[in-house]
Amino acid sequence: MEPRYPLLSLSRHRMEIDGEGVTTLIGGAGCPLSCAYCINKTELCQAPTLVTAAELYEKTRIDDLYFRATNGGLTFGGGESLLHIEFYEALRPLCSDWRLTAETCLNVPPEAVTRAAAVFDAFIIDVKTLDPAIYRAYTGREFGPVLENLKTLRARLPSDRLHVRVPLIPDYNDPADQDKTEATVRALGLTRIERFSYVIRDQK
Repeated sequence: MEPRYPLLSLSRHRMEIDGEGVTTLIGGAGCPLSCAYCINKTELCQAPTLVTAAELYEKTRIDDLYFRATNGGLTFGGGESLLHIEFYEALRPLCSDWRLTAETCLNVPPEAVTRAAAVFDAFIIDVKTLDPAIYRAYTGREFGPVLENLKTLRARLPSDRLHVRVPLIPDYNDPADQDKTEATVRALGLTRIERFSYVIRDQK
C-alpha cells in the first residue's frame, strides 16, 4: 500500500528558521511523547488529511525555484517526524534537488533513524535532557534510544548537518542540566548546539 502522510499544516516561505534557505514547514500528526508543555496537543488530536508523496509534492513544488536557489526545501515537524519514514522514502525521488530536514526528538526505533539518515539532508534534534528522571517526568516516556540514535546520526552524517537544541524547561531542569547535556553532545563531536528557554503558553 502506498504510504500516506498525516498532514496537519503547511507553512511556506520560512527564511532560515527551520533549516537552510527558504523552507516550507510541514506539520504532521503523531508523537511518542506526552510533553507537559507541548504546543501541538490540540492539533495532534485532530483528524489530519492523509496525502501521498506525489500529492505533497504537488502542494509544495510551487516553490521549487526558491528551494533550489537557496539550498532550501521541506522541513518536517510534528509531532514526531520520524514516525513516517516509509513516506519520506517515497517522497525523496520526487524532490531530489530539494533539501529535506527532519525535526525530531529521536525517541523512535533505531531502524527508523538509520533509514532516515539515508533520506534526509539535515536534522534538527530536540535533546530535551539526558537525565532519565527529568526526561521521564517531562515527557511521560522512558529515555530509551535517544542517545544511541544521536550517535547513529553522528556516525552517518557530517556534524554540520546536525543541529541540536537543548532547552531550559521551567519546573523540570536547570542551567546545570543544560550544561551536562551540552557537554555530552559536544563529546560526540557536535558543535551546532542551540540553548534556549521554553516560553510557557497558557495550557488551559
